[in-house]
Amino acid sequence: MKFDLTDISAFVAVARAKGFRDAARATGISASGLSEAVRRVEAQLGVRLLHRTTRSVTPTEAGDRLLERLGPALTEVEAAMDTVNSFRAKPMGTLRLNAPVSAARLVLPSILPRFLAAYPEIRVEVVVEDSFVDVVAAGCDAGIRYEERLEQDMIAVPIGPRTQRMATAAAPAYLDRRGRPQHPRELVDHSCLRVRFSSGAMPPWEFERDGEVLKIQPEGPLLVHAGAGSDLNIAAAIAGTGIVHLFEDWLRPWISSGALEPILETWWQRFSGPFLYYSGRHLVPAPLAAFVNFIKPLPE
Repeated sequence: MKFDLTDISAFVAVARAKGFRDAARATGISASGLSEAVRRVEAQLGVRLLHRTTRSVTPTEAGDRLLERLGPALTEVEAAMDTVNSFRAKPMGTLRLNAPVSAARLVLPSILPRFLAAYPEIRVEVVVEDSFVDVVAAGCDAGIRYEERLEQDMIAVPIGPRTQRMATAAAPAYLDRRGRPQHPRELVDHSCLRVRFSSGAMPPWEFERDGEVLKIQPEGPLLVHAGAGSDLNIAAAIAGTGIVHLFEDWLRPWISSGALEPILETWWQRFSGPFLYYSGRHLVPAPLAAFVNFIKPLPE
């Protein structure tokens, strides 16, 4: 049984995007064209691959099974075709990155504009989410995560600042009203603004000084999901609702303006910066190879 590779790619795009409109934006093919392509595949197989409603599109069990097998195979086909790209003076194509909100806010803004200026024929698509994903299965060329969340068998390249810190701060009015903590353990008596990851985990607030590491699980009136929800925690902290604990670079503008006052600064924990990671088992697409070379530090 012969299948049209374009139709197969259309099914994968729709299944990953969970919708025809989003897949159309990602592929440049009309939603109606994608729908017809998926129907052709279903007709050839004699199996429904997608559940379609007016609000959502989700793979059937057969569709899930097919997507699981096709995703890596199509990535290999795309990478193989992309090897021709290396013969061009300037590589072209799409670079798909998966990154947490912290990297999208604090790392990529200083890199992507310069990269896109250097490689005008490369288009970068950034998927922002804080859950750890299989970048290959998700249709991305590479991801950005921190060292403790990297998968095995992945090639990791440093990207962005090599050392970062977590910072703790609150509005001066809150601290005037509730007092300024002198030790991390005192945070249990304060209103703290917490974060929950998509996995359901609520990471403790970690502090370190002179080799001593403390993990605190404070409580408070506001709990947000990691990522974009952190902006709500910042706004609440500025309004005097409680204490916020976040990347120092994320809080720095409000600390510098005086809207937030740093506390427990001698306890702020340092940690290694993020890494760009990608599979070492697949051919490296030319746009990704260009990006990797672009972010590599110059030899001293």
